[in-house]
Formats: sequence, C-alpha cells, structure tokens
Amino acid sequence: MKTIDRIPTNKFQRASKLVSTGVKVGVNYAKYYGKKIANPSLTKQQLNEDNAEDIYDGLKSLKGSALKVAQMLSMEKNILPKAYIDKFSLSQFSVPPLSAPLVRKTFKKYLGTYPENIFDTFATQSINAASIGQVHQATLDGRKLAVKIQYPGVANSISSDLAIVKPIAKKMFNLQGEGKEKFFKEIEDKLLEETNYELELQQSITMVKDCSLIPNISFPEYYPDLSSERILTMDWMEGEHLSEFTSHNTDKNAANKIGQALWDFYMFQMHILKRVHADPHPGNFMVDKNSNLIVIDFGCIKHIPESFYTPYFELANPANINNPEIFEKKLFELEILREDDTPKDIHFFSALFHEMLTLFTQPMQKEQFDFSDTTFFDQIAALSDKYSNNTEIRKMNGNRGSKHFLYINRTFFGLYNLMHDLGAKVTVHHFKNHLSRDCVA
Repeated sequence: MKTIDRIPTNKFQRASKLVSTGVKVGVNYAKYYGKKIANPSLTKQQLNEDNAEDIYDGLKSLKGSALKVAQMLSMEKNILPKAYIDKFSLSQFSVPPLSAPLVRKTFKKYLGTYPENIFDTFATQSINAASIGQVHQATLDGRKLAVKIQYPGVANSISSDLAIVKPIAKKMFNLQGEGKEKFFKEIEDKLLEETNYELELQQSITMVKDCSLIPNISFPEYYPDLSSERILTMDWMEGEHLSEFTSHNTDKNAANKIGQALWDFYMFQMHILKRVHADPHPGNFMVDKNSNLIVIDFGCIKHIPESFYTPYFELANPANINNPEIFEKKLFELEILREDDTPKDIHFFSALFHEMLTLFTQPMQKEQFDFSDTTFFDQIAALSDKYSNNTEIRKMNGNRGSKHFLYINRTFFGLYNLMHDLGAKVTVHHFKNHLSRDCVA
C-alpha cells in the first residue's frame, strides 16, 4: 500500500482538499444525469459508488476528524446506501499509512529517540492504519507489542475541520437557534480526548481493571514507560477483527458466546460503571482462536451523568413509555421537549419518540433477544425511511435532546449492528451475574 510522507494540517490546505472533493462529486452527478437522459431506467448505484470512492479518497488523505466522520458514518447501515458503507468501512482499520521516515520523526519528537533504540525489533511498516493513528508491531524482552502512533497534526486540526463541516451539518440536520453549539462542542471534546494518548492510557488501564471480571473477554496490558501523548504501547493481541470473523463464521455457539461477552461488556459499563466504550465499530474488537472477545481500544469513553442515565433508561420500561404523563415528563428531562414548544410540537415529537423508543428498546425488554432476527432490523430501516422522507420534520428545528444522546445512541446503534453481524442470541440481564463490588471503581 502507498505510504504518506505528509498530511495537510492547516485550515486552508484541508479546506482546499474538501472543496476539490466536492467538485469531483459534482462532476459525478453531471455524468449521472447526462446518462439518465439517454437511459431513464438508470439507477443511482454507479453514482453512489463513484461518490463514495471520491469522498473516501479525499478524507483518507486528511485523516484525523475528517476520516473519523467516515468511520462513524460506516456504522449507519440504515441511513447510507451500501456503496458508502462498503467504502467508508475501510476507515475502520485500512487506510494509507505514514512512511517510515515520518514514523521515526514522530518517535524522536515524543519519546526522545528512535524506535530501534527502544525496542528489540520494530516493524517500520504499519499493520493497521485508521483515522487517528496507525499500529506497528514490535518486540521487547520476549514480549510482542502493538505500538500505536498518532498522525502528525491530527489534534491541532480538529477545530478547523469541524468549522468546515459545521455549516453542512446545520443544514442537513436543521439545527437552529440557541443550544445547537452543544452538539458540536460534544463532538469536538470527544475527538480531542481521542487524540490524547496519555488520557487513553489511563482510561485503558482503568477500564481493563474494572471489566476484567467479565468472562470470555480479554484485554491487552498497557505500558506507560513506552507511551507518551502521541504514542501508545500495549500487548500485541492474536486474533482476527470482528468483521473478518463474522464474514466466515458458521458456528452459532461461537457467535452466541462472543455476542454474550460483548453484550455483558456494554451493559456492565452502561449500568454499573456509568462510563462506556463509545466507539463500537469492528476495528476495535477481535476474536481469538478460542472464540473469546478481545477489546483493543479505549480512546473514546463516554461518562454518563445520573441526570441523563435515569430518564434515558426509565424509558426502556414499557410501563413508562405507555404512560402519557410519565413519558412526557421524561421527554422534558431529556430535553427532547422544550418549554417553548407549541401544543402541536409536543404532540408531534411525543408521537415520533414514542414510536422510536418502543422499537429501539425492544432488546432491553426481554429475558433473551435474538439479534439474528432480521425483523427487528427491518423495522428500524423502515422507521428510518419513514422519518427521513417526512417533510414535516424538515420544517421543524432539529436542535433537540441532551448532548449526551450523541454518543449514547451511537453506542447502542453500533452495538446492535455488531450483534446483528454476529447473529447472536443473548441473555439480556446476564451481566448482573458478574457484579462484584471489589471489581468496580
């Protein structure tokens, strides 16, 4: 794979790259409509494939928050056409890596010397390259290690990248009036946290300690003396990425075992720790030869305040969802309904969220849930289509809900998709069997 010797870091360079990408997309549309005149039955499949290719090519050269957006979008299987999902999924763990000279330069800057002076062996060619950093294999004192190196300039470009994307997002999601900035601030803060490898090191050590009681799941050990603000060193974990495993697995028992471990991992964090691994894409999970789950990244951790946790999960109870008085009260607590809403607004959004929550909370309302059942996911897709084509929603202010919805909903949608890919059947409250006060920080 071709390597990268430099990454555009200033606002002008990155904006220019996005503009040139936009021009390519415009040309693709012109070609499509030209062909459509001659062939009215022409579908948008080729257009989607061309656009996905050009957008991804533009984003992968920028890396950082721009590529992170593609990574997040690749999880939205019920929103984007398949061509975009297929292409953007590459951002999870397969993008052009930094060149060897740039890797050595990064080591010299952040650990004071070159990698060959630190490790017994160090592979200059990366094993995996994603949106914020890339991973190299190394050895030291008989231990095989994974060394994650952050791309130069990523942290400094987050604010300018979001400033470029913000006007588009406002239009797409109809964000208006006061309060809209809280959503962008939440994204910016989380992305900045992900570029702080010293923070990730401490989060990783803490989360591994707190979740180590969950069976059929393993984590790498982390090495503070071999890490810095832009370099993170941990054990090399043997296995295959979760998406690779699901692409060939036919063993239902193995799928259920892994799925139960993954579900328990998330429910334990969500309900007991009140802080959760909020980046559930396949590149962050692996499967070993014994069908155990491996978690390899704790860069994005979302802390859940009690003021959000309580009303959010109270709405997972059908008795609360179906009690109009309680339901409306919880919607106000979650900032979905607002004091300045008209009776029409209250009626509209109450009905909308009643339908959504009744569907999305189904897995939490049963003793067991089978994520291989396509009916549940077909209903989600149908509901997504229904509201994405609703002209009434487009007229209304999309600036609704607590800022905490962004990463908590992202976590649940990502988890549901992973469970569906596995085709796992799980015992919903099984995580409670692992509770031990001595193991919870």
